[in-house]
Amino acid sequence: MRNNEIQDLVKLVAKSGVSEIQLETEKVKLTIKNENGIVKGKRTGPTEQDFQALPVQQIIQQPVGETFAPPIPVAAPETPAVDANDHYITIKSPMIGTAYTRPSPDKDTFLNVGDEIKLGDVICIIEAMKLFNEIEAEVTGKVVKVLFDDESPVEYDQALFLVDPS
Repeated sequence: MRNNEIQDLVKLVAKSGVSEIQLETEKVKLTIKNENGIVKGKRTGPTEQDFQALPVQQIIQQPVGETFAPPIPVAAPETPAVDANDHYITIKSPMIGTAYTRPSPDKDTFLNVGDEIKLGDVICIIEAMKLFNEIEAEVTGKVVKVLFDDESPVEYDQALFLVDPS
């Protein structure tokens, strides 16, 4: 694998928001991690080296004659305002997937702003690889804000709800 191919992969990881990618061939084993906006990696093979690159905005052109699926845009995790909401507890997504606010399209939502929740209450569903995972409340309190749209993609550790524990 040539250095320019590795650089293209690093830029793709930085741009797509993926947290880690691993690639292994007969001659090369490559791991690229995106940690706090800084992309790091390690290449083992004929020459072993570590590399680090800051994410760079770049347009990736499709080579003629090859098919290339562009990266799927991922919604950036929303962060609540610190000053007014610092006493609220944030319930975060435990996985990557599609989040749903209701058990099925013809049913009511699990909860609305202002609803009281208890530890263990089902608050939403996240679909990952065709499996529907019920997400349970980690705290008891009053729902202050829902931070995602129904049927929207969510990332691991993305804020889903703000809860007032008092």
